Amino acid sequence: MAEKEILWYQRAQIHLSRPTTGRMWLVSLCAGLAIFQSSLSDSFASLLIALSTVLAAVLTEFLFYFRTAKAGMVRDGSSIASALVLVLLLPNNIHPIYALLGGIFAMAVVKHSFGGLGSNWMNPAIGGWLFIRCSWPEIFTKALELSPLATVSAGIRQGLVDPSGSPIEILNQAGAGYFSSPLASLERMIQSFLNSRIFSITGSALPEGYIEFFNASGMGIIADRGVFALLLGTIIITASQVSRSWVPGVYLLVYGLLIRLFGALPFGGPLGNGDIFFGFFSGGTLVAAFLLIADPATGPKSSWGALLTAVGAGGFTFIFRYYGLEAYGAFFAIALINALVPLIRDIESRRFYEKRSNP
Repeated sequence: MAEKEILWYQRAQIHLSRPTTGRMWLVSLCAGLAIFQSSLSDSFASLLIALSTVLAAVLTEFLFYFRTAKAGMVRDGSSIASALVLVLLLPNNIHPIYALLGGIFAMAVVKHSFGGLGSNWMNPAIGGWLFIRCSWPEIFTKALELSPLATVSAGIRQGLVDPSGSPIEILNQAGAGYFSSPLASLERMIQSFLNSRIFSITGSALPEGYIEFFNASGMGIIADRGVFALLLGTIIITASQVSRSWVPGVYLLVYGLLIRLFGALPFGGPLGNGDIFFGFFSGGTLVAAFLLIADPATGPKSSWGALLTAVGAGGFTFIFRYYGLEAYGAFFAIALINALVPLIRDIESRRFYEKRSNP
């Protein structure tokens, strides 16, 4: 009788040059920089929210690992990274107790009820955000009611439009000069310098009101209040190969193309005149691109699966934000794509890694 040949199959893995612990601490650094920038202009309210969330997440994870005698695994930094990313998705004036509860939910329900790191079907930060948003919708709405995105949405519903389709103009109409700040004169100098030395080369100019995106001081999403620091952080994690570096690029390409083609229509403007700058630097887009959709733990394993999710997330982000007038459209889009990932992984498994007998 011929001996039976034993075939060994390995499930899909993402091969990155940096181990899990290194990736998690780099993500924490990126998120922490943005939170710190936000805290400088809100009397450190953002920092207090971050401390509450991190404490809740770390303690919850410690208790889960303590039961299995693996308490040392808390040092991998995944709970801190998830907590800090969750903080980026929250309004800067929400009460810290809600953030604390969101951190507990993210660890206990989203992450560890499915087996821990790599086994959760949804990004813990998105899960914690959904828990807070859906459990206390009135509080969430009130915390955002004076933010730029909420002001734009309210203006559109009241019939405000702009012939060029500029959301900044609608924001200024509805918010009576929202972007005025103590550093307005300095910001105008920076704008003048950029227009005369850089944008003039392409025959274009940066309109008034855009520099303030990098120094937002009013109410809003913490990620939007720390855009400058977040940009620095995303450069660091991209260079460090924390995730597939092309995934954020695909997401932003799809999202940006849709904005350019159709983004001015909801604001009363013409086809092909959408404001890409506004779309990229508001609504937590950078967090969605570099920290959420690119997360290898809750994404597909294959390149074609990652491409599919990036394209889908970019499309849904545009639909939710521009036609649903949802300030958090990017995060809802990521949540929807996360819900589809198990299906994509099942297809990956059946296509590439099922055990097949020899012919």
